[in-house]
Amino acid sequence: MNAYSDILYDVREGVATIAINRPARMNAFTGQTLDELRDALRRAGTDHAVGVVVLTGVGDRAFCAGGDVEWESGGGLDDLDWFLGAEIVDCPKPVIARVSGYAIGGGNHIAYFCDFTIAAEHSVFGQNGPRVASPAAGYVVAHAASVIGHKRAREMWMLCRRHTAKQALEWGLINAVVPKERLDEEVARWCRELLALSPTSLKLVKASMRLHMQSYMGTNLAEMVRELAPDVFRSGEQREGARAFLEKRAPDFSRWR
Repeated sequence: MNAYSDILYDVREGVATIAINRPARMNAFTGQTLDELRDALRRAGTDHAVGVVVLTGVGDRAFCAGGDVEWESGGGLDDLDWFLGAEIVDCPKPVIARVSGYAIGGGNHIAYFCDFTIAAEHSVFGQNGPRVASPAAGYVVAHAASVIGHKRAREMWMLCRRHTAKQALEWGLINAVVPKERLDEEVARWCRELLALSPTSLKLVKASMRLHMQSYMGTNLAEMVRELAPDVFRSGEQREGARAFLEKRAPDFSRWR
């Protein structure tokens, strides 16, 4: 799969740039988008002309607003195979998230799974799962505690608040914040530094960093849903969350408590 409809792929001067190209939907993803992102990450990971991967979204409004809620409300989550974290972690090249705008829900955890996250000052981070009854679970949630600690991870995931780029930097969720007009310059600077280093050494360092993740990387969403919430897609709770979002109203989850 090298002809993409939802993403842009470009290689220049040792850097593969993968951009979600759905700006009208705030770069929210569907199953097609995720399939294309997986393919592009594998492609960049095996390309000897690539030393660094930059993952971003088209436009300055959003890096990625997570799963497209219309896709979710139509049953898009039912196959329970919509996380991208493992593909980012397993890519042998350093992956930089270039964030300009909203990084919400799936967009936020895509960003924190990248090796580095560089954001423009106007960017906003946060989770959305409990707000729209999107059943995030497993290693994607657990990894947040490794990045920012358990208390902050629980605050981020369970309260669904929005966090500024400055706050995200203070928490350790991202690596750098710059004015929007300097974002590309800053990302290019990090790329140049990485490209000047031994690619084999970087590969080994990245693989070593994965060792501390082994205890939870094997626990995926499907396993946890089957064990703890087997009726999540039949009960109507997930549909209520998605429909409430689309109808711009507060969801009523009281009957599922």
